[in-house]
Amino acid sequence: MKIIAGLVLLCVAVTSAQLQCEHRKPKVPTDWLDMVDPCVEKMRSQVMEELKAAMQYMAMGAHFSKDSVNRLGFSKLFFEAASEEREHAIKLISYLLMRGELTSKVSDLIKRSLSPQVSTWDSGISALRDALKLEASVTKKIRDVIITCENAPSYNDYHLVDYLTGEFLEEQYKGQRDLAGKVSTLDKMMDKHGALGEYLFDKKLLSGDL
Repeated sequence: MKIIAGLVLLCVAVTSAQLQCEHRKPKVPTDWLDMVDPCVEKMRSQVMEELKAAMQYMAMGAHFSKDSVNRLGFSKLFFEAASEEREHAIKLISYLLMRGELTSKVSDLIKRSLSPQVSTWDSGISALRDALKLEASVTKKIRDVIITCENAPSYNDYHLVDYLTGEFLEEQYKGQRDLAGKVSTLDKMMDKHGALGEYLFDKKLLSGDL
């Protein structure tokens, strides 16, 4: 038994010595990679824009959930918006992976500062207006990605352009229209009822009626 145990330990020691923590870089063919550099860089930058928008919405949600503010409808709205922006970032990362353009510098996508620019708001309507401006900014940057990828000198990336147009732009435009409608409704409610108007609007948000 001692001999067998010794042989087992020897085999384990030899096997452990042969194990490596890192593999050599695989030789993957690159013939299928066809995204041009300006387009890739724009896409990588857009990941950051979506994450920054998510963090800004997180700050909005946190602000309105504070006991001193207690507007849980607004908080719900903005936390849900934060989740949507994060999902957008994941979709862009997944697309880059599908196209083989995320094999290096992955950590660079998210290691830069993501601190929100604003963390407090005087009222719900000021936050909604900021949210609308934020969405308009994100939409503009998505359009910039589309223009870059469509008009690259050596390659019109029509697949990516179609993906961004159908998957992202339509959602952006619908979201902007929804926010603009909320701003208009809340503005009219506050004009007639003041702070009570914001309170009632918040309850509508919380119940899902707006």
